[in-house]
Amino acid sequence: MKTVLCSFCLKSGVLCQKCLGKFKSGEVSNLDLKIARLLLSLEDKYPSLQSVYFHKAVDVGKTLAIIVGPGDVSRLLSYGGKIIKTIGEETGKKIRVLEYGVDDRKFLEDLFAPLSIVTINTIWLPDGTTETRVILRKKRRRGLPFDVKALREIASKVRNMTLRVEFAE
Repeated sequence: MKTVLCSFCLKSGVLCQKCLGKFKSGEVSNLDLKIARLLLSLEDKYPSLQSVYFHKAVDVGKTLAIIVGPGDVSRLLSYGGKIIKTIGEETGKKIRVLEYGVDDRKFLEDLFAPLSIVTINTIWLPDGTTETRVILRKKRRRGLPFDVKALREIASKVRNMTLRVEFAE
């Protein structure tokens, strides 16, 4: 697994000067260290993790968002979802895997998967700010597979995006 921290620091648990500087500056959080170590420990069992670039982890309520490099979402979701399931069991949270550096539509599709997005609109408010309105197609029989409030907060923390989520029948 690749990350902003060196693999020696992740394996040993002791940070070198360079990694310690990133930690003190806030570029890397305690949660980032924990998730990076967890992903590193899973590398032997799941070799596809070796080429995954881990950017950041964001924790909101019972949901944990893992932000990985472009094209790495499928590697994390491989092995029949066993990697995600293991991370979920270790952290006790529901896991959302998001791609770093993609456009807003792709980000929102990953965030709200498995529901499909009907439309995305930008709402310009009188005070000069904007909100992104997302209309999702709701499956009739089942409830929501995620906490909408937590996902709105993740979008705010990761992309500085204010969401208004609505459902179409």
